[in-house]
Amino acid sequence: MWQQLLALVVIIFFLSRLFRQKRQKHLSYNEFLLWLIFWLLALAAIIFLKPLDQFVKWLGFSGSGINLLLYLVVLALIYLVFRLRLQLAKLDRNLSALNEEISLKKGPEKGETEK
Repeated sequence: MWQQLLALVVIIFFLSRLFRQKRQKHLSYNEFLLWLIFWLLALAAIIFLKPLDQFVKWLGFSGSGINLLLYLVVLALIYLVFRLRLQLAKLDRNLSALNEEISLKKGPEKGETEK
């Protein structure tokens, strides 16, 4: 029971930080909405943990609902790391292209000889 209370406190803390970030305009509307939905779903999962346990049992799994939530979070994190890696690769390509374009416009440096 105390784990649920601790989880609720943590989620409420993150929700308050989320609203503060939105108020300070550090988040776009879409980012705010994504994280708001995420934290509200987490809040609902913690509040309705017993019915979630029964649902998991009805699906035929032997574990508890919290284990299912943990597995889903790990999968979500793996997906987010994958997306982040793709964005970093795109950023790297864009920076390389920008560097090449600047170098071509700038020409050879002083002291360098043209071949």
